[in-house]
Amino acid sequence: MIARFKDLCLDANDPLALGAFWARMLDGDVADAGDDDTRVDPRSARSNAESIWVNKVPEPRVGKTRVHLDLRLAGADPAALLADGARLVREPDGEATWWVLDDPEGNEFCAFPAREGTGAGPFELVVDSADPAAQATWWAGVVGGTVEHDSTTSSVVGAAGFPWDYWVFVGVAEPKTVKNRLHWDVDLVDPEPMALIAAGATLLREPLDEAHWWWVLADPEGNEFCAFAPRPTG
Repeated sequence: MIARFKDLCLDANDPLALGAFWARMLDGDVADAGDDDTRVDPRSARSNAESIWVNKVPEPRVGKTRVHLDLRLAGADPAALLADGARLVREPDGEATWWVLDDPEGNEFCAFPAREGTGAGPFELVVDSADPAAQATWWAGVVGGTVEHDSTTSSVVGAAGFPWDYWVFVGVAEPKTVKNRLHWDVDLVDPEPMALIAAGATLLREPLDEAHWWWVLADPEGNEFCAFAPRPTG
């Protein structure tokens, strides 16, 4: 294991408004993260990894959302989510038993009907992939866990620090062309990301200063993620 899953980060033109939206979706609270950023902390979170940092960026969202959350509904349909500001993109159709929704800045997410024995809220992180099996295997090598394969998807289960049931890599035909609006962070085991780079990650940016003390990297398919060195203890 090279790292642990840390949290999610969402680019936003209006972090206050988008943070407030996701707080409604996740039954959470919005915290001021400084520098015009916000953070959504679900009240029922099992760990800090379920928080979402909503970070201000100047560029608008373009292209398809390649990273998204799947939510389990409290009821049979997403009427409550729509009343709280979500926009319906697609109804269930045929084998697709879920609704596709948009947040106020156009980031898609999926909502699944309630299921007996499971609670409401996020249960999967989903990433579009050209090679789902290779992606899932690579990330399991970074953060641990086991890989489960299906016909068009591969999932990581039990990754270190991962707070949801499945980390799903789903096969798509189109390549990644723009920066992901939603990305994940990891906590490194070592002080520097050399093991990650040796494993196949690409270094995009070194730490800038004391206020921006993390590395920005990309996985083998170009998905951006941030890596944080262990904080000194004592």
